[in-house]
Amino acid sequence: MRSFNFFGRLCTAFHDYPSLSKIIIVSTLSSGSLIAYSEPNTNNGNRGRVAHADAVASKKKKVVVLGTGWAAMTFLKNLNNSIYEVEVVSPRNFFLFTPLLPSVTCGKVEARSIVEPIRNIIRKKNIDVSYREAECTKIDPANNKIYCRATANTNSKRREEFAIDYDYLIIAVGAQVNTFNTPGVEGNCHFLKEIDDAQKIRRNVIDAFEKASLPNLTEEERKKILHFVVVGGGPTGVEFAAELHDFVNEDVVKLYPMVQNFVKITVLEATDHILNMFDKRITKFAEHKFGRDNIEVKLGSMVTKVTENEICTKAKGSDKTTSMPYGMVLWSTGIGPRPIVKDFMKQIGQGNRRALATDEWLRVEGVGNVYALGDCATINQRKVMEDITEIFKKADADNSGTLTLKEFQDISNDICERYPQMQLYLKSKPVRNIFDRPSQVKGKASKESIELSIEEFKSALSEVDTQLKNLPATAQVANQQGAYLAKCFNRMEECEINPEGPTRIRGTGRHRFRPFRYRHLGQFAPLGGEQTAAQLPGDWVSIGHSSQWLWYSIYASKQVSWRTRALVVSDWIRRFIFGRDTSGI
Repeated sequence: MRSFNFFGRLCTAFHDYPSLSKIIIVSTLSSGSLIAYSEPNTNNGNRGRVAHADAVASKKKKVVVLGTGWAAMTFLKNLNNSIYEVEVVSPRNFFLFTPLLPSVTCGKVEARSIVEPIRNIIRKKNIDVSYREAECTKIDPANNKIYCRATANTNSKRREEFAIDYDYLIIAVGAQVNTFNTPGVEGNCHFLKEIDDAQKIRRNVIDAFEKASLPNLTEEERKKILHFVVVGGGPTGVEFAAELHDFVNEDVVKLYPMVQNFVKITVLEATDHILNMFDKRITKFAEHKFGRDNIEVKLGSMVTKVTENEICTKAKGSDKTTSMPYGMVLWSTGIGPRPIVKDFMKQIGQGNRRALATDEWLRVEGVGNVYALGDCATINQRKVMEDITEIFKKADADNSGTLTLKEFQDISNDICERYPQMQLYLKSKPVRNIFDRPSQVKGKASKESIELSIEEFKSALSEVDTQLKNLPATAQVANQQGAYLAKCFNRMEECEINPEGPTRIRGTGRHRFRPFRYRHLGQFAPLGGEQTAAQLPGDWVSIGHSSQWLWYSIYASKQVSWRTRALVVSDWIRRFIFGRDTSGI
């Protein structure tokens, strides 16, 4: 009897404490077995869990991310703080590995191999992340709201429109091709920014060779059809020209032997050199190699108009316009802001800029809870000379009105962290040299005793801001910015209490975070024929087959998943064994 009273009390405990409800007690009595099982008090348990979930949700900050490119993807992969509720909005439901787009145009790599569904990325996160396949049509910073239009087809004639509130907005929508308002470019040229662009170029290239192989065509017609013009001598244009040349020499000679001699590739560059952002040694080698490969490079050639059959150009320093027939034109000359970014820039008084201006912490200037990163933004680095008076006052610890070497050294680390141009300047001109004055006796002791006035301090640093440079619009920059911003969000609460940034020059205390610093890890320029030019940190330049294998290994390692990594590597192996896919599908 006592045993049954014990089990009765135990069952009552199960009802009072639902967490014990899954316990099953098996007790063997003299006559057999007895099983006691208690169902949870469903109403009380669920009510408690719902209340707890609502309390947690009410504390979460809503972060809306616009875009699924490099910056957005890296931010999502690195964000791991559960205090945020993240919502991703983009008309593109996948991440695209853009550096391999030129490889897709001629069948070296398949299109599906360089895309990763964004839902595959976010489903692995242990934080609250959702995705909406829609296009942001308007940003309302005054009300912390964005307006979106669904891109997926619905039963209704109008696409669904909806609004999303946010606590933090991250704009990472990338950029679009800049046509510089050149007549005819939009309707007659190909671009290479999206996976659809690469697939369209691939079909056009294959169709050109099939069309040129038809009978009853004159030589002039075949030459026109197989004349491929690349406008822009940057990395994308040069790599496409190299890929196309390899396709002609490795595959066309076998598949289209009758038309191979009619192929012509022309690169038009408005400046004095192609790859002008690279080391001069690479630029010179690339121009010579293209010359040997019969790829015509026209330097100082500006495009004035593109018609359906001809492209018109004007030589630098000349008013004479010439035209030449073409079969396909790839326009790769630069980037510009997307319409949503243009509209937002006008709202916040940045309408005359080419990209959203942010501070060194990637916050959009004038809007404290909106961040912008990647190709759609540029960091507006504050100049030293704008704050030179405050810097002097901050360094002048004894308020004497003059600055000693020791006083400046005590604050130099914070100044270099806040103003990266100062760090570059001090590499060429050490701190002690700033305190050099002809009127003083040279020597260590004399320098330490020198005291600079505010005017002398300004004069000594008058050239410091000449070291300022805008960051390039590359995947490498966007990738590092996404990782940086995710780290800031992960440590937001901690750094509110214990700031880790440099000393505030204007005001007191320290900045919450260290400002973003881009670390250049090098750049590649594939030049065809299994040769690549590599420019790595430390002024190290390598050109040749070894650099090509380095290119293969790095680009394989940078894939966002093992799935895409396996697909890309298998595509390379397939191309080595069987050649490129020329189906045009």
